[in-house]
Amino acid sequence: MSQAAAKPRAPAKSGRRTKGASSTTRERLNSPTAFVNLSDKGDGRGSYTSKTFKIVYQPKKGVDEYVRQVASATPMQIVEIERFGVIGSLIKDLSRRMEIPSSRIFAILGIPKATAEMKAAGGKMIAGGGGQAAIGMVKLLGIAQEIVANSTATEAKGFDAAKWLGRWIERPQLSLGGRKPADLLDTPTGVEVVARLLGSIESGAYQ
Repeated sequence: MSQAAAKPRAPAKSGRRTKGASSTTRERLNSPTAFVNLSDKGDGRGSYTSKTFKIVYQPKKGVDEYVRQVASATPMQIVEIERFGVIGSLIKDLSRRMEIPSSRIFAILGIPKATAEMKAAGGKMIAGGGGQAAIGMVKLLGIAQEIVANSTATEAKGFDAAKWLGRWIERPQLSLGGRKPADLLDTPTGVEVVARLLGSIESGAYQ
């Protein structure tokens, strides 16, 4: 009887292992490595393996470091970031780094203000469209910083690409039919359109 009774306990034991993995992941979110192990197997919320690594924003390292990590990420890493979302504090830090009022960046990214504030205060993740829009903004920052880094113009030295981008996305663009880039950043296609436009800017266009 004791051996027969032992068999039903196996699924419960497996469940405890899954819970343990989740706890380990939460610890790694705050670790200096800035990576967590994730895969899209199982119940759709992510199970944990040693094969797929996801880049996670580390507030102590700052926005610029995260931008560099995302810019050098593989396509599969980007897919995992978009699935898992971004930590709420990233949105507030983007606001400060780009000198965009927090209420405005919430609107640009299509994230309700109350939700964004709650997620940022609680250190929780913003997934779905809002999280993808935030990653889109990070990608644009990477493009802007690359333009500056590759420029030979004297104005590029010490140029703050993040602050410039914060102003540029609020300017109507003829190539966008008079729309502001900021008005398109709440959708993946809009981000792609703005990224192409931003990438076409030459080094002498800083202003």
